[in-house]
Amino acid sequence: MGDRWTLLIMRDALFFKGRTFADFAASREQIATNLLTDRLRKLVGLGLLARVQYQEKPPRYEYVPTDLGKALKPTLRAMKLFGEQHLGGRADQ
Repeated sequence: MGDRWTLLIMRDALFFKGRTFADFAASREQIATNLLTDRLRKLVGLGLLARVQYQEKPPRYEYVPTDLGKALKPTLRAMKLFGEQHLGGRADQ
């Protein structure tokens, strides 16, 4: 959970309705596809996201927050609020 990408993927899944690999890849942070693949596998393995097939031919999947993943929402909101209150939007620091 401590790496940069994991929390950003969860942010997108919980708040910005990111669902597909393409949705996450299109994020403004521009995660490399090999890292995205790795982090999505980890999040599914941890039970924070579920990988659900939505198309059969060709097979396509979406990543849906589980109840465990949804439990991160208050934590991510608190982190956002902390940044706004104490860092004044200085994302580069």
